[in-house]
Amino acid sequence: MFKVKATVIDFLGDEEKYPCHFQHKIGDEFIWDGEKFIGRICPSLTPLLIPKMNELWAAGPRWIDSMYYVPFWYAPVSVKDPSLKKYDGLGFRNVLTTYDEPKYHMANLVAPNAFKWPPHPERTVSKDMTVICPDIRTAALLKLEVFDLSDKGYDVPYFRREMSILKKVLPKPGIKVDEILNEFSREEIEGIYPALSQIIVQALVEELELMSYLEIKNGKATVTKKGEAKLANFKASLSAEEIEALRV
Repeated sequence: MFKVKATVIDFLGDEEKYPCHFQHKIGDEFIWDGEKFIGRICPSLTPLLIPKMNELWAAGPRWIDSMYYVPFWYAPVSVKDPSLKKYDGLGFRNVLTTYDEPKYHMANLVAPNAFKWPPHPERTVSKDMTVICPDIRTAALLKLEVFDLSDKGYDVPYFRREMSILKKVLPKPGIKVDEILNEFSREEIEGIYPALSQIIVQALVEELELMSYLEIKNGKATVTKKGEAKLANFKASLSAEEIEALRV
């Protein structure tokens, strides 16, 4: 599980003419750390924002909007032309140019690289998770992203297991992922919640890799410098009793 932040990155509407009454500014951050929300957020945004933050908390950087896969974004704009129905089945004619709409036109609420001609060379539409304020006069745009593993709330035991995996892998760079479980004693496997198994180790290793704490190549794991620092910071946060219990 992951920590998530939402950042105000733009106002797509006329913020001078229709100012944000919550007084959001570009750069404002709102964080879900797995236990609590941190920062200020307009109530108009919460019904849109919080469900999406929950999706990122669970999926992390693996999350992708289903609309990402739609090829429609990379088609040019079109006009109706019934004479062409015999070709496309509906009757549209390509307009092989990109419309240059005036500032604050509704069309500017569409993702920046959609409906361009020539099309943008990379598939970027719906790749990032964003939210637009429902007051489209102002249209504050927020980008949501994962920034770390969650170590709060009921994620704590899973985070500690991830740190114990880093500890086991650190002295054995290049260890096979499916052999990591063998580094734990039976008591460490079954006596600490959550009990370890190949499937849960696989899930935890994947999260560690997504945050660049582990590097996986050809099914073999190595702790990165970032992972070493994370493990050291974790150890520094523990009591002497916890350090002895966790053997970190």
